Amino acid sequence: MLDIISAIILGAVQGLSEFLPISSSGHLALVQYILGVDTGLVFDTVLHIGTLVAVFTFFWNDIVNIIKGFILSIIDLTESRQLFIDEIRDNKYKRMPWLIIIGTIPVGITGLFLKDYIETIFRGALPIGVFLIITGILLYVSERYPTGDTTSEDISFKQALIVGIGQGCAIFPGLSRSGTTIATGLFSGLNREFAARFSFLLSIPAILGAGVVQIKDIATIDISMSVMLAGFISSVIFGYFAIKVLMKIIEEWSLDVFAYYCWIVGILTIVLTFIL
Repeated sequence: MLDIISAIILGAVQGLSEFLPISSSGHLALVQYILGVDTGLVFDTVLHIGTLVAVFTFFWNDIVNIIKGFILSIIDLTESRQLFIDEIRDNKYKRMPWLIIIGTIPVGITGLFLKDYIETIFRGALPIGVFLIITGILLYVSERYPTGDTTSEDISFKQALIVGIGQGCAIFPGLSRSGTTIATGLFSGLNREFAARFSFLLSIPAILGAGVVQIKDIATIDISMSVMLAGFISSVIFGYFAIKVLMKIIEEWSLDVFAYYCWIVGILTIVLTFIL
């Protein structure tokens, strides 16, 4: 049975691993195994909603500008198709919401058509270990890729789609969502700070979509409200902390530490699956 302490631990793991490029799904599965609990998809969704609150809190000004830009671009479209196109091209605030929509399409497709299949095929700790190693490789290689200089001023829809494909691939357990989106952002020419920022903003519709799908089942979950609240608050606090830490690291240091971490945990996970 899940208790408050376990919920706080799982919330901390979710908050940290959702935004640090080390795979939240993989770490949640491993920690649940260690704690001897099976929380179910609905509780995991509660933790994801907590991380969504953390994103909204940290990037509140960006989100307000994105919402305003979306509304204004819709108004432009009602007036003239050409005005809409011109404003999308020239105004970064009006372009950003559409970049996020384009970048969300791949994860929407994989979530609808491949999620159940992937979860059935890649069950257990072994696939998690393998994909953690792949996450480490992506991070390590991206650090050695020529640095781009694209920011919110000039990011293209093609670049947004590439990052979105990276997010769609993170459906595989152990493949970090933030790791793949940041790495594909760097590969596509985004500068380091904006690659991380766009990765976090792109997580909003993905997490929100998962929450909407599962919200109907929250009332039926066999976990007390106090336990759910403890996990939720923990994921908010640690999620906000993880965003702040990663933004600092990507601007001033290297992602190699996360690559090494993913390799170590991945290898240990694979070894333990054959021993236990």
